[in-house]
Amino acid sequence: VPGPFAMPTPNSQRVRIIGGHHGGRIVRFPGTPGLRPSPDRVRETLFNWLGHDLSGWRCLDAFAGSGALGFEAASRGAAQVLLLERDPELVRSLLATVQRLKASTLRVERAEAITWMKRAAPQSFDLVLLDPPFDAKVDAEALGAALPLVADVGFVYVESRQALAAAPPG
Repeated sequence: VPGPFAMPTPNSQRVRIIGGHHGGRIVRFPGTPGLRPSPDRVRETLFNWLGHDLSGWRCLDAFAGSGALGFEAASRGAAQVLLLERDPELVRSLLATVQRLKASTLRVERAEAITWMKRAAPQSFDLVLLDPPFDAKVDAEALGAALPLVADVGFVYVESRQALAAAPPG
């Protein structure tokens, strides 16, 4: 398939979509310093925990990077998946993958995730996926910005280098 990330290049990386209607498909992305996609086993565990079918869910992958988490959510039936990424090369890669997969429920936006989340409408997502760069040390700030976006029966998933303090109730 023609496209900027359709064939491997010397500095490209890849992940495999684990389940759903795109299960087994490969997502290629540029080898960007500090980018560490969620491993297959972690994604499989996460989506087993959430349920295999995310039909109707509205999902936000706030620090998309490779898009592994967002593509997995879309593959499992999410009605809307928004991938936020600030790096222009990664944005181009995400857009190419969306096009290659013909993933009509996925949207890619170039944005700084925390700023975007602070401006977004409350309770507009059923699932917010947070996997910020570990060296950015923004886990707690990202979580604080994400919590108001989650519907009453929604979920926030955070990958962090260290344990985060529990969020206050309410």
